[in-house]
Amino acid sequence: MSRSRKPVMKCRHCSEPPVINMRQHKLALCGPHFVEWVRQQTERFIEKYRMFTRDERVLVAVSGGKDSLALWDILLALGYQADGLYIDLGIDGGLGYSSQSLACTQGFMAQHGGDLTLHVVSVADDYGATIPAAARVSQRGRGKPCSLCGLTKRHIMNRVARDYGYDVLATGHNLDDEVAVLFGNTMQWSVEYLARQGPVLPPSHPGLARKVKPLFRFYEREMAAYAIVRGIEYVYDECPHAAGASTIRYKELLNQLEADSPGIKLQFYLRFLQAREQHGLFEAVRQQVELFTCPSCGQPTTNDGECSTCRTWDRIRVRIAHSANHPAS
Repeated sequence: MSRSRKPVMKCRHCSEPPVINMRQHKLALCGPHFVEWVRQQTERFIEKYRMFTRDERVLVAVSGGKDSLALWDILLALGYQADGLYIDLGIDGGLGYSSQSLACTQGFMAQHGGDLTLHVVSVADDYGATIPAAARVSQRGRGKPCSLCGLTKRHIMNRVARDYGYDVLATGHNLDDEVAVLFGNTMQWSVEYLARQGPVLPPSHPGLARKVKPLFRFYEREMAAYAIVRGIEYVYDECPHAAGASTIRYKELLNQLEADSPGIKLQFYLRFLQAREQHGLFEAVRQQVELFTCPSCGQPTTNDGECSTCRTWDRIRVRIAHSANHPAS
């Protein structure tokens, strides 16, 4: 008695075996056709959402992870003027996380012949302490440094983009990242954050660059597959301080939904964007924000005085100086 065999899966465009099967798109592709598809889709998203043109200079925030390095690779292949920015946070975690991340970023540059521009900013050199050390001082050893890290990275990205005349700041946030944040903000009804979430954030202040997320419609596994096919070496481990983060729990829940209903994450996010654009969702919140200029760094702030980053780091440096002058007995 003959047994029925499962049909051998093939690439949509050729007879080669696929490297990925994207159930939400009902699409399986081999390596070369998958790379081509990702680049074509990225180009389409850039044009559809009016992110930037080839005449504009793009600063890509690279972390050494798959998404940001894949984004830089894609933009270069598409012919955009894309330079990189790496922020050395001084995170060790026993694994040398920051040094590994920088090594991967430098390895990516070597793959491209080294003829790329990379701005490297050290938080310790520019602000006076690494992120973990600053968090220990500012939080008295309690809690994670994630909020301080995010605050500082945004400040640096804005500053570098302004100082070097970049029109656009691009980050490698993928669909899984965006949906997890959207889910969390919706659970809390954090309307001030929901009002700003999207693939394009126009500059809210003179000197600020437009912020864009060209990969926001790609699933995380798609970006991992792209990096592997392209031979991009990246940091596989999460930041050692990310353990237990709420976004990781949200991603796990959303992945369970996606397994039962392929495409549900993409639909959730696109419907949110549609509601915001067609029905003016959170428009009143966006219009209510009044911004001032920080007298210390020149960046926008909702405070009539120093911005939260300058105030936070002023306190940290004072406490570090005090600890140095009055060591514990």
